[in-house]
Amino acid sequence: MVVAATGFFDGVHLGHRKVIEQMCAIARREGKRSAIISFWPHPRNILQQDADKLRLLTTLDEKRKLCQSIGVDDFIVIPFNKAFSMLSVEEFMKEYLVDRYSVSTLIIGYDHRLGHDVSQSQQDMIDTAIRCGINPVKVEEYFFDGKIVSSTAIRKVLLTGDIACANELLGYRYALHGVVVAGNKIGRTYGFPTANLQLYEPLKLIPANGVYMVWAEVNGQVHKGICNIGNRPTMGDGRGVTIETHILDFDEDIYGLDLKIEFVRRMRDEQKFETVEHLKEQLIQDKCFACDNMPDASAIVLR
Repeated sequence: MVVAATGFFDGVHLGHRKVIEQMCAIARREGKRSAIISFWPHPRNILQQDADKLRLLTTLDEKRKLCQSIGVDDFIVIPFNKAFSMLSVEEFMKEYLVDRYSVSTLIIGYDHRLGHDVSQSQQDMIDTAIRCGINPVKVEEYFFDGKIVSSTAIRKVLLTGDIACANELLGYRYALHGVVVAGNKIGRTYGFPTANLQLYEPLKLIPANGVYMVWAEVNGQVHKGICNIGNRPTMGDGRGVTIETHILDFDEDIYGLDLKIEFVRRMRDEQKFETVEHLKEQLIQDKCFACDNMPDASAIVLR
């Protein structure tokens, strides 16, 4: 038998973690397996509800790894399509939770809903679970600084560039992951070569434009770095928004390699400088600041 929680779990933030930790604790106590039963892609991508505005905090692989790091035994992904979206709560519980995954206990977050019938209350869902032979366990909301932690709240603070707040709500450093692609190589001409990141997941949320202190992981090694997100106004090259990281004390050819950057704090706005020399002077200041103020790489860990 299985103790499970269902949902999209974007971000696997502190609120999600409260649900997951209770699920794992019950599973251990009862000698059962714990399972997250999630969906992919996001329902908005299929149902076209502002799908063009959707940006994700975590990729599917990131979610799986985060859940496993907390102690989840099984991370199950159900393909989300229009036919699946039309299942009633009872159909989903009987066909999937009971018959397919042998769920005996369902952990329910404070605002969690199932099925296409939005008129159903959470109590209706709890009553349905009981009828299906599932024991529902409700978990109350998680508050941080007096506010409910949610994926929506975290997206909002990331879009303002408030990395410190986002990291607190997530319980770990927000990250972008992709491959290093060729840029215009202007940075190396004034001593600041950058790695241009092309994201593996195009729907991943990119924080607000600005200059950030980051940890950069490449070739299995972690280095201090400075990341610029924005339109490169000083260069005026019209390339659109780019994600460029200057890795401190590092001089290797990493084109085509995997790069992960974890955001520590926002240092300043992106600026347009009168000359490249003025830009270089600012970058030297940024580098010195990052070297002197970078916290330990393990300063924020899963809680």
